[in-house]
Amino acid sequence: MKIVFATANPHKIQEVRDICGDCGIEFVLPAKGFNPVENGDTFEANSLIKAKEAYRVSKTYSLADDSGLCVNALNGAPGLYSARYAGTQDEKIAKLLYELKDKHDRSAKFVCCMTLLDENGKMIYQTTGECKGSIVKNRKGINGFGYDPIFMVDGFSKTMAELSSDEKNQISHRAVALKNVLKFLQSMS
Repeated sequence: MKIVFATANPHKIQEVRDICGDCGIEFVLPAKGFNPVENGDTFEANSLIKAKEAYRVSKTYSLADDSGLCVNALNGAPGLYSARYAGTQDEKIAKLLYELKDKHDRSAKFVCCMTLLDENGKMIYQTTGECKGSIVKNRKGINGFGYDPIFMVDGFSKTMAELSSDEKNQISHRAVALKNVLKFLQSMS
C-alpha cells in the first residue's frame, strides 16, 4: 500500500518511515503543488487541511499530522504556533525558556494529531498521540529537532534530544499517533 504523507519536510517523512519499519506501507511525499494553508484553530483542523491538500495534488490515500509543544504554565502555548513561535529554532527555545523563567510548573506535552483520507478523499480515521514531560532550564542533547533539547520525557532522565532515534520512535507523540493509524489500517484488511 502507498500513502502520501502530507509534508514537504524530508526529515519528518524519514521519521515516519523509521517508526513504521517494514509495515508494508510505502510513505511518499505529495505531488508537486502541495501547499496547505494551515489556518485551523486546532491540531485536528490543521491535520485535516493538510490531508485534504495532499489528496488534492496526489489523488490517493493521504495521511497528515499537525503537532506542537503545549506548556501548561503558558496556557498551552506555543501549541498550534510551535513552528512560528519565533524566528530560528534557537530563538524559539530562548523565547520559551524566557517565558518560563519565573514559573514553577514546567510540565508540558508534545501533541500530534493524524488524519487519514481514503483513495476517494474521505476522512476515514483521526487520532491524537501525546508524549508528556517537562521543560528543563538548559538544553541537553544533540539528537532530534525543534524543542527536543529542552523537553525532559516523563519516565526518562533524558531530554528528547538525548534519546536515541530508536528510543524516540517508541515513545514520541508522532509514534503514538502513527501506531494508532497502523492499527486502524490493519483492522481494515
